[in-house]
Amino acid sequence: MPESITITDNRSGKSVEIPIENGGISSDAWRSILPGTWFFDAGLTTTAMTESAITYLDGDGGVLRYRGYPIEQLAEESTYLEVAYLLLKGELPNKVQYDAWVNDITHHTFIHENVRKRFLEGFHYDAHPMGMLVSAVAALSTFYSDAKDIHNPEVREKQIVRLIAKMPTLAAAAHRFSVGMPFVYPDNELPFPANFLSMMWKVAEPHYKANPVLVRAIDVLFILHADHEQNCSTTAMRTAGSAHADPYSSAAAACAALYGPRHGGANEAVVRMLTEIGSIDNVDAFVESVKAGKTRLQGFGHRVYKNYDPRARIIKKVAYDVFEVTGKNPLLDIALKLEETALSDDYFISRKLYPNVDFYSGLIYQAMGFPIDMFPVLFAIPRISGWLSHWSELLDQDAKIVRPRQLYTGAPERNYVTIEQR
Repeated sequence: MPESITITDNRSGKSVEIPIENGGISSDAWRSILPGTWFFDAGLTTTAMTESAITYLDGDGGVLRYRGYPIEQLAEESTYLEVAYLLLKGELPNKVQYDAWVNDITHHTFIHENVRKRFLEGFHYDAHPMGMLVSAVAALSTFYSDAKDIHNPEVREKQIVRLIAKMPTLAAAAHRFSVGMPFVYPDNELPFPANFLSMMWKVAEPHYKANPVLVRAIDVLFILHADHEQNCSTTAMRTAGSAHADPYSSAAAACAALYGPRHGGANEAVVRMLTEIGSIDNVDAFVESVKAGKTRLQGFGHRVYKNYDPRARIIKKVAYDVFEVTGKNPLLDIALKLEETALSDDYFISRKLYPNVDFYSGLIYQAMGFPIDMFPVLFAIPRISGWLSHWSELLDQDAKIVRPRQLYTGAPERNYVTIEQR
């Protein structure tokens, strides 16, 4: 017998039975029995606004899968570009498909000279790199007017390739400008993550050769950040996309959401917290201040996960690999002590507060030389593949334009009074 729930309107006595499908119930039956009465759900914490076949997330079980593949297997065996293909196409590519995909991405990494010379260089010298990225992504829609033909599969595919390819170029350009260094053109002989590091750090050498351990670390971090179901920025992408905005404009909306410190700035908050703690000797006192409600424990807990974030385990191992090359981040010992203390305290255990992906990622980026202002930009580079996957999916679904309801709490009807009589 199929699972269902029954809703009864106690005012009229009317009831309706609603089947539970894929873990949810349809709002159509709710509207039929309670027309004009809206389900109040601040933050959409218990509301599914779409059906999606892209990412599966079980917060209680600590499970994350892309298109059915466990994140642990993809991080161990795959590459970011292969994962991007998987998210967008639904299946892992064969060798011929993968080579063609990598070739397409590689040969679309350059940005229009006017984007660099007339747009990026027009920012103030101390502009935040993420603010520059938000603006630059939006500006691309004016350089590729065909992007508005969103129902043409060939045109859509071209914009997807362009965005994935150009995000590292734009990101590196924003950083170089913010620190007063000259722009570095992409090196199409390098793999995707190595090319990004070259554009970031190259000075005068003919070819920049990044350490293979750091190249792989960036690739794994990009895999872990490629998608995460219906988070704030993905919802922004889908909301803008539901109005049939072009992919650049939709991605700019997603980038703007990611710019917020509650979302893309979480790993920055962890680094600042560890810096403020300052010493292993101060960890116990800091934990007590958290329990007393005087401060917050950054990098622990998650809106969705009520278990150990599966990405956090992977990233912790990556951190040790990176520190073997860069030297240990001096904040690592504080982080390890803080994790050990929190995970042995009933206060945090009972609240299901476990380390999330942001707890160690900031330490890795900092050890590799990335300034804190670049952290949300580093998040946006791989997340573009997830955003575009959701944008394409909603177009294929012919999804309705997003238009939530509200519960009005303002003044009742009143008559206008002239300014002399107020």
